[in-house]
Amino acid sequence: MAIQPLTHPDISPEHIYLFHEGNLHHSYRMLGAQPETRDHRQGFRFTVWAPNAVEVGLAMDRNGWKGEMEPLYKIPESGFWSRFFPGIEEGTLYKFRILTEDGTEMLKADPYAFQAEVRPQTASVTSSIQGYKWNDGAWRRKQRMIYNKPLHIYEMHLGTWKRKDDGSLYSYREMADLLVPYLLEMNYTHVEMMPLSEHPYDLSWGYQNTGFYAPTSRYGHPKDLMYLVDTLHQAGIGVLLDWVPAHFAKDAHGLRLFDGTPLYEYADPMLAEKPGWGTLSFDYSKPEVRSFLISNALYWLEMYHFDGLRVDAVTSMLRLDFEKQPGQYRTNDEGGLENKEAVAFLQQLNTTVFEYFPYALMMAEESSAWPMVTMPVDKGGLGFNYKWNMGWMNDTLDYMESDFHERASKHHLLTFPVVYSFSENYVLPLSHDEVVHGKKSLLNKMPGSYEQKFAGMRAFLGYFMTFPGKKLLFMGGEFGQFIEWKDEDQLDWFLLDYDSHRSLHRYARELSNLYIREKAFWELDHSFDGYEWITPDDQGQSVISYVRKGKKPADTLLVLINFQPVKRERYRIGVMRPGMYTEVLNSDHIDYGGSGITNNMQLPTQKIPFHGHGHSLELDLPPLSVVILKKMTRRKTEPGAEGSASVKSKKNTEKKEKKTKVKAIPEDSTLKPKRGTKA
Repeated sequence: MAIQPLTHPDISPEHIYLFHEGNLHHSYRMLGAQPETRDHRQGFRFTVWAPNAVEVGLAMDRNGWKGEMEPLYKIPESGFWSRFFPGIEEGTLYKFRILTEDGTEMLKADPYAFQAEVRPQTASVTSSIQGYKWNDGAWRRKQRMIYNKPLHIYEMHLGTWKRKDDGSLYSYREMADLLVPYLLEMNYTHVEMMPLSEHPYDLSWGYQNTGFYAPTSRYGHPKDLMYLVDTLHQAGIGVLLDWVPAHFAKDAHGLRLFDGTPLYEYADPMLAEKPGWGTLSFDYSKPEVRSFLISNALYWLEMYHFDGLRVDAVTSMLRLDFEKQPGQYRTNDEGGLENKEAVAFLQQLNTTVFEYFPYALMMAEESSAWPMVTMPVDKGGLGFNYKWNMGWMNDTLDYMESDFHERASKHHLLTFPVVYSFSENYVLPLSHDEVVHGKKSLLNKMPGSYEQKFAGMRAFLGYFMTFPGKKLLFMGGEFGQFIEWKDEDQLDWFLLDYDSHRSLHRYARELSNLYIREKAFWELDHSFDGYEWITPDDQGQSVISYVRKGKKPADTLLVLINFQPVKRERYRIGVMRPGMYTEVLNSDHIDYGGSGITNNMQLPTQKIPFHGHGHSLELDLPPLSVVILKKMTRRKTEPGAEGSASVKSKKNTEKKEKKTKVKAIPEDSTLKPKRGTKA
């Protein structure tokens, strides 16, 4: 069949030029299936990049999937094929019929499709993503830098958080009614959703995609996802998306050999193949691929109002030898193992995102010691504003899984992470990867008896929440999911019928509330000015203690953690400021499932030099516990928050809550967060 050229292009020469330069930042506005009206006739214009195809046609359910009957027209010297089809309505199933140079016919899903068929079907679906009426303007207008604000993220997988009684999935809209009250109750500032781009295999969890612009149809239509994000924002909760630009699935209908040639992937198998995952890497040297991916990042931020992206598998992009054996990779032109093209792509990605969304959160899952991940691009960095602190996570979990008699020899795993804690802007991740594939749940990682596991979990969460860095906890950790994440069924919510799990759940809620309330935990989060050791070297008793500071001395907190199942009586620590101290949290409180060993009385300092300070105080440390102290003010005080041993001024507390706009919810309160900004 002769190719009919498109003499009046549906995509402008300027857009074509920018696409081929890697700078068409909103390519989703031009490519794919776009609803249009021409000559008073409604329909869809279909545009696809397939430069090496011999023919391209539109195969649909309405033409019996015979794409040769509905050819697209070639835009000369552009690599694009396009055509307007009147009469096509929303909901039409379609694919592109590609005829390759060797005569092979393929049916390919639209790389820019806004919607896809429900798996296991693989067709694209015509859909309009315009017209949703957003009601989150107040949230978006107030976004500012996040560095000196609380950031507590709940990581979740929509399909296994909760399911209906018959095992079916909740829709995006139905999920809004369940998720918003829960996040408010538990005092999370943000929720991070595992990948929502369309993917064929449930157990890939969304990390092996075929439809990068199509929110998975498992949970409904695109505007249903908009409703979910909108509802979360109206409740004061930020929304982050796990985003996967490192690779894509090899499924026949996807991007692999899209026009019969390696179009989106590297032509060199040593660069393209990710053997550990059975996927293909994007070719970051191609400007058209960069236009595709950078547009995709902006698409989720612009069209779905996500507040930021957690960028998955960054290390696999940066290192040519990532999870490869000798003979499976080649070095760069200088003999190094760095993928220079991926570095340039990530720098361009972050520069572009912050140009359009200055307060977006761009978080790198980078598991090596790659330098300057969160440094600005103009200073030689990758330009992210946050990096997952995988070193802290690995060291801490190694320590927490150790038997009690081994902990003295592993004390360095608690102290070494402080050395580099301020070298980047860090998020402390307790993510899904640590509670699946035989790794056990967080609770079940804890050694000892049943009761000691819960006590150890409370101490661990206290350490997590008081250590420098923003916070991320995977769903289920907050109530002690006992078996690891099953990834095919909902969490074991029935565990909340048991006292131990219900008490841990309450502890996690109040610990989060304390984190938000106390500025010392986040106001100087990325500077040594906000942290000081008291006892880093008490490995014999497996005790650490440190100071967390805010901008005002009155906000200072003392944190003591006992990692042994032994009570430490009259434990002495040096203090900078003499006076009267009181507990603001004790994880051994009976309300949290503990044994009730608390320091309920006021703790006066003594003029006994200790730890380099002129004054010190003594207190009892319960077994496997975290105790947090604060210097009392001179005002008349009375007992503080329920479940803690704090002593606060009621008038001062009410004034503070009003000042920080704490929103009341049943039994607790939560602070509406603000979004971050460019590093």
